[in-house]
Amino acid sequence: MNSILLIAHAPLAHALRQCALHVFPDCEQDIAGIDVQPNVSPEETLAAARITLAQLLGRSPRAKVLVLADVFGATPCNVAQKLVDGTHSRLVAGVNLPMLLRAVTYRHEPLDAQVQRAIAGGTSGVMQVAVAAPQNQAKRKHSDQEIRDHQQ
Repeated sequence: MNSILLIAHAPLAHALRQCALHVFPDCEQDIAGIDVQPNVSPEETLAAARITLAQLLGRSPRAKVLVLADVFGATPCNVAQKLVDGTHSRLVAGVNLPMLLRAVTYRHEPLDAQVQRAIAGGTSGVMQVAVAAPQNQAKRKHSDQEIRDHQQ
């Protein structure tokens, strides 16, 4: 079972973790979060992240960790890049809730497969939604005169 480490600008990492626990209350031990605070140096954040990663990897001899960061090129992702090794841990930037939920759903798969599932969940979860009348209200019917007035 793979673990997930969220590294994001405060308070996003812990907020995403809470959302995941709302949907998957049984995965509390499998998800950790590091909120990057504006007044803490990247070196201090990296030290805290290394401790958390070591704890997640120490849970079993075959443990793997998927690290999810918020913005590529920003401090959380830069810290995470120094953290992952490409074998026992992998990094995906651009985390969103659909990505996280997909990663949690497939945490039992090999790490490479989980990475691909997370990316697919993150990208397919972003879409424009059409504006529609609320489901409990009927659409208003226009008279022919209103339609003509509107078109003028």
